[in-house]
Amino acid sequence: MNQNILSVNQISKFFHEPQTFQVLKNISFDIQKGEFLALIGKSGSGKSTLLYVLSTMDTDYTGDIVIDDFRLEGKTQNELAAFRNSNIGFVFQFHYLLPEFTALENVMLPALKLGRLSKEEIEHKAVENLRLLELPEIINKPANKLSGGQQQRVAIARALINDPAIIMGDEPTGNLDSKNTDIVFDIFKQLAEERGQTIIAVTHDDDFAANCDRIIELSDGRVVN
Repeated sequence: MNQNILSVNQISKFFHEPQTFQVLKNISFDIQKGEFLALIGKSGSGKSTLLYVLSTMDTDYTGDIVIDDFRLEGKTQNELAAFRNSNIGFVFQFHYLLPEFTALENVMLPALKLGRLSKEEIEHKAVENLRLLELPEIINKPANKLSGGQQQRVAIARALINDPAIIMGDEPTGNLDSKNTDIVFDIFKQLAEERGQTIIAVTHDDDFAANCDRIIELSDGRVVN
């Protein structure tokens, strides 16, 4: 039986500077557990704004969002932050690794912040994630000594450390060459198929989007397919 991991109902959002402008217009869709979805659209279409709303970090909107049976409406910032840390992993165009920390230390950080496991358990899990991403040889290298492709894979390992239900990517391959883009795509595909993790990726890469399970396209703040 198909299971919705995320339900979006009639989401609208306005920007008010420099003048009032509606950036999201009555958006509704469902995403199933284990689905690998691309969010596409021209610059200014609202896709990154929508991702930010879905991430629980932007609460200034109207409408209803439910993620894994957790309704976002009416929750405090602390409640949203706790939910986000446990259930959503983030991969951005820029990796945002701490340059002086090793790959292993960077991967461990979100789990140390969450505080559910001991440091030893977190370290073991982080090592396993780096092995999953075929990075065992760089575990103890500082992040600033890694290649761009390695840094982005470390960022994915970090996003996985708390076993999130959903991984959200904002142009996750935007800074990568075609070889590393293919590697990152294959990792996401594997996570969706083998672990049942849901991937939502904003992308300008037509080939990346075409190979996802489904595409949602935005134009002028509306879903057009």
